[in-house]
Amino acid sequence: MTDILLHQYDTSPFSEKVRVCLGIKGLAWRAVDQPVIMPKPDLLPLTGGYRRIPVMQIGADIWLDSVLIVRELERRFPEPTLFPAGDRGLGAALALWTDRTMFQAAVAIIFGGLGDKVPEAFIRDREALSGRPFDVVAMKAAVPHMTAQLAAQVALIAEQLGDGRKFLTGAQPGLADASAYYNLWFIRSAFPPAAAGFEADPLIAGWLSRVAGVGHGERSSATPEQALDIARDATPIGSEVAEQDAALAGKEVTVSAEDYGRDPIRGVLVGSSPHHMSLRREDPRVGTVVVHTPRLGFVVRG
Repeated sequence: MTDILLHQYDTSPFSEKVRVCLGIKGLAWRAVDQPVIMPKPDLLPLTGGYRRIPVMQIGADIWLDSVLIVRELERRFPEPTLFPAGDRGLGAALALWTDRTMFQAAVAIIFGGLGDKVPEAFIRDREALSGRPFDVVAMKAAVPHMTAQLAAQVALIAEQLGDGRKFLTGAQPGLADASAYYNLWFIRSAFPPAAAGFEADPLIAGWLSRVAGVGHGERSSATPEQALDIARDATPIGSEVAEQDAALAGKEVTVSAEDYGRDPIRGVLVGSSPHHMSLRREDPRVGTVVVHTPRLGFVVRG
C-alpha cells in the first residue's frame, strides 16, 4: 500500500505546511481527519502515544512531525523539488525559525486576540500538551509585543521578495515558502483582524496569494478506521541503523520530543540516520508498524 495518508485537521498550521508541500509536488493524498484535542483513539495505536498533528502514514510506516514528513516526501518524490534553488540544508533549517519563534508569535497573537472566546476544553488540552499553563490573559497582554515581533519577521520576508521574485528562493515555490507561509495563513484563518498589518504590504499580499495558488495537490479522504486497517494489512519498509547508533540497534528504546507533546514512544530501534530514528512497535489494533521520528528536537533513551 503506497497511498499517502495525512492524519490532520483542516485548521492545523503544521498540516498546512505539509499540504502546501504536497501541492508543490502535485501529489495525490488522502486526508485522515483527527480530533483537534484529546482523546485521539484512532491515532495513538499508530504512533505509540505521540499525539501531535500532522502524522503521515504510508502502509505500516508512520512519520511524525512536519519536518520529517517533508523530508520523506522529498526523498520519495524528488521532482518537483522542494528546494528549487538548491537550498536543501538551509531550507530545512528554516523550520527552526518558523516552527518556533514565528509560531510562538502567531499563537500569542491569535489566542490573545480571541481572549475568553477560546474554549475551556482547548485550553486544558494544550496545557496537558505543553506541560505549562495556557495563559490567555498573559497572551493578551503580550499581543502588542508579539505583533511587533511578527512585523519584524514579516519584514524579513518582504526584504527577500524585494527584488521582484515570485517566491522566496526564486521563480518556483519550495519548502521555504511553505514554512514561512503557514504561520501567516494560521493568523489569517484563526483571527483575521490580526492579518491586516501584513496584508497591507503588496509584496506580502502578492506572495501569499501565489503560495495559496499552489494548492494542496489531489486531495481525497479516508476514515481513521480505514487508516488502521491499511496499517494492519501492510508490512513496514526495511531500514538500516546508522553507525553512530550501532550500540542501540535491535534494542528497545524510548524517543520523545524535547519541547512539548513529550509523550514517550517505545519500540525497537530498527533504523536511523543523522535526521531520523525508526522504532518497530506492536499494537493490538494494527500489528507491526514502524514509527519514524525526527532526530533534531527529539531525545532517544536506551
